[in-house]
Amino acid sequence: MKRLYLDTSVFCFDKEFMEWTLKLIEEIKMGLKTVVISDLTLKELKEASINIRNLVNEIPEEYKEYVTLNDEAYKLAEHYIEEGIVSEVNRVDAQHIAIATVNKIDVLVSWDFRHIVNTTKMQLYNYVNLKYNYPQLEIKSPRELLSKT
Repeated sequence: MKRLYLDTSVFCFDKEFMEWTLKLIEEIKMGLKTVVISDLTLKELKEASINIRNLVNEIPEEYKEYVTLNDEAYKLAEHYIEEGIVSEVNRVDAQHIAIATVNKIDVLVSWDFRHIVNTTKMQLYNYVNLKYNYPQLEIKSPRELLSKT
C-alpha cells in the first residue's frame, strides 16, 4: 500500500482543487492508500476551519501513520534552505519535504505549485537528498496522483 505524505495544502484547498482532494481522501478512507501526517501538518491545521480539520478526522486511524519533525528532518530542511531551494520565509515547506524524505514516504502530495510541486524545485530537493545520502522523493499534486491510479 502506498504511503502518502499529505502536506497542509491538501487539506486547505481552493474550490478548484476540491474534487481531487475529496477523491484522494475517499481512496484513503477505503484503505487503498495510507496517509502519513506530521505534527507540523497538524499544527498548521489548528488554524483551519472545523470542516478542514474534519477531513483528517474522517480518515480511519488504521489508514493513518503519524511522523514528527525530528532532528534529522530539521537538519535536512536546513540543507534545502542553505542550498537556496527555498528561503527562510518558506522554511515550513522545506520541513515538509524533509519529513517525507527521512521517513521514506512513497509520495509527497501537495497543492503548493510554487515551492513544492514544481519540476525545478523537485530536482533541487532530490539533488540535496542524494548529496546527503537520502532517497529521492516523488512529489505530486492530488490530481497527478489520481490521474495515474
